Amino acid sequence: MAAKDGDGWAECGRGHRHWGLHGASGLLAVHHDTSGVPHVLMQKRSWWSHHGGTWGLPGGARDSHEDAVASALREAREEAALGGDGLRVQGVFLDDHGGWTFETVIAESSELLAAVPANGESAELRWLPLPEIGARRLHPGFAETWDRIQVELQPETLVLDMANIIGARAEHGWWNDRLGAATRLLNEVSVLNLGHPVLAQWYPRIVAVVEGAAKEAPAVAGVQVVAATGSGDDAIVDVVRQARPWERMLVVTADRGLKERVTELGARTVGPKWLLSQLGG
Repeated sequence: MAAKDGDGWAECGRGHRHWGLHGASGLLAVHHDTSGVPHVLMQKRSWWSHHGGTWGLPGGARDSHEDAVASALREAREEAALGGDGLRVQGVFLDDHGGWTFETVIAESSELLAAVPANGESAELRWLPLPEIGARRLHPGFAETWDRIQVELQPETLVLDMANIIGARAEHGWWNDRLGAATRLLNEVSVLNLGHPVLAQWYPRIVAVVEGAAKEAPAVAGVQVVAATGSGDDAIVDVVRQARPWERMLVVTADRGLKERVTELGARTVGPKWLLSQLGG
């Protein structure tokens, strides 16, 4: 297990040669402007490289000890002088070629971060607005998956109606210890690998709204806890209302009235069973 132990050619189940003995990954950094238009940091590959002259993502071979996120961030640093500051990972798209995989790490960028060719693999780096990407001569691997990936560029926030979810879970005696039930649920959610229909790994921003006796629930890593000063439903509606225009909101609740209110604001809803099934009940 050593740095660059992934360098080398591999053959996939389709009979194609790919760079990366352990697979490869790339960083898809996306920034939404004030109009909501996504801009993606694209790399034009040097003429001498594999598929030279095409546009794709900063990326390359994954080392044996790395996961997709660590590998993609390292490659972006090596090829584009891009650090991890200002980036928030949203998810990972897995492109499986049969025995060889490319993982696209989608990360929201707080701004159009400065990026310049940092080694000989990049001829040019440029933030391209979404409508212009398809007009470029694209790397064939990127072009093959682009239609599926681009619909996942919007950041997503998961809003938890904690009181409703705890009630649906119906732990023995939960009504006598609402704070304890909320704390247990928060800790479980903070380490949960949430399922997603497109992404192999999904990392939404999570906002948990607590109320009543559960208002003192402690903060946990990876979850923003909002203590309602009044109605929990009103607090959830406020969270949804404050979303950025391009941000997708998914509210976990079975409350019919709340579902109607947040749907009117453009949010989607899903019942507590969706979450609880991933927690094992």
